[in-house]
Amino acid sequence: DLLVIGGGSGGLACAKEAAQFGRKVAVLDYVEPSPQGTKWGLGGTCVNVGCIPKKLMHQAALLRGALKDAQHYGWNITQPVHHTWSVMAQAVQNYVKSLNWGHRVQLQDKKVKYFNMKGSFSDAHTIRGLTKAGKETIVTAENIVIATGGRPKYPTHIAGALEYGITSDDLFWLKESPGKTLTPFVFNVSLECAGFLTGIGLDTTVMMRSIPLRGFDQQMASLVTEHMESYGTKFLKRCFPTKVEKLKGNRLQVTWKNTDLGTEETNCFDTVMWAVGRAPDVKTLNLDAVGVKTNSETGKIIVDASEATSVPHIYAIGDITEGRPELTPTAIAAGKLLARRLFGQSSELMDYDNVPTTVFTPLEYGCVGLSEEAAVQCYGADNIEVYHAYYKPLEFTVAERDATQCYIKMVCLREREQRILGLHFIGPNAGEVIQGFALGIKCGATYPQLMKTVGIHPTCAEEITKLHITKRSGLDATVTGC
Repeated sequence: DLLVIGGGSGGLACAKEAAQFGRKVAVLDYVEPSPQGTKWGLGGTCVNVGCIPKKLMHQAALLRGALKDAQHYGWNITQPVHHTWSVMAQAVQNYVKSLNWGHRVQLQDKKVKYFNMKGSFSDAHTIRGLTKAGKETIVTAENIVIATGGRPKYPTHIAGALEYGITSDDLFWLKESPGKTLTPFVFNVSLECAGFLTGIGLDTTVMMRSIPLRGFDQQMASLVTEHMESYGTKFLKRCFPTKVEKLKGNRLQVTWKNTDLGTEETNCFDTVMWAVGRAPDVKTLNLDAVGVKTNSETGKIIVDASEATSVPHIYAIGDITEGRPELTPTAIAAGKLLARRLFGQSSELMDYDNVPTTVFTPLEYGCVGLSEEAAVQCYGADNIEVYHAYYKPLEFTVAERDATQCYIKMVCLREREQRILGLHFIGPNAGEVIQGFALGIKCGATYPQLMKTVGIHPTCAEEITKLHITKRSGLDATVTGC
């Protein structure tokens, strides 16, 4: 009844949900090794090379800060402390492997057939699967869901990039420390990885040609990078790499151009980790043969509100789809709702508005709704009001931590009820804070309603209920997000 191509978060959720309706379901999943030979098991990006290992390594870095704070609270910590990458990596990788196994067991328990094969379309109802050994299996299904996600891109125009660089697909599976690391281009994964690498004591540099965290609120993004600089991460601003060469002793010499100074500069690193975005994993699917339409610029599959592609009975969910947030929870929710519409007499569509998210940098940034730039572009600068505040977390006081970048911003419509368009929070446990407020904003919360909400004292989240007003003018609204 249903074949899902791709065993990531969205695909597995869709398959398991469909199986609960007593349908005959199969999942076809295959991990193409990275250019550096890294591979992993069932579960997709989030489980293997994304959210899970990233958050665990972020936690490892936070613990170093906690050890430093502990001395202010009376703990006698012998200095200097030392971090062993191999111990952390083995623990994280073991946990990920347990999740791989858990997904296999869940599919078996729900009677979902699992094929460890690379799939391609023969026709609109037929998939040709190939094992690693080249064995062929033909699978036919009434409905097919594409959920193959994306893989990191390489800047192949840069000499040596593919031969000597790695991506996040490799970083989380390294058995030994990456050492002195350069991560060019500033997507959220580059800042998150640079943050935890700095946090565990490695010499880490971020190279950015233009703005950080494109698509996010730029005032908040600037505060994130300012904190990272004060935290120890080095930034090469308005620079872009031109060449990577391998030297004796396996060190990498990187050459780059500084656009401000008009100079060419070089330095040596142990690891270069590219973070230039992700490309949809469609190359082996043979979509053209069945007429599934994709965006010619992004390569992503075009879907309608019901996740349907241009071909009847073929659907797509998750990071592979055009215009959808590249977030695990949205893929899971979309997959479940699709299965219910196909087999459970439901008509409910996925709502992609006001989806909360967090960037797990050393000082976390969580948000839900529109950035200030997007709000200005959608409604006009005269029609929005911005409430904001700097604050100092109580746990920072005794430890004498700098709280210069701890900041909250709420973007509201100026008209009568002052509906909240976006909420942005930088500080400890930002994800936990924003998750709670996301429900209210999803339900149309207003500024007056929030001011009537009693805060929990003494917490960082309480500060959101005490915001005051400031007026903004002359904002350069360059980022879309309506």
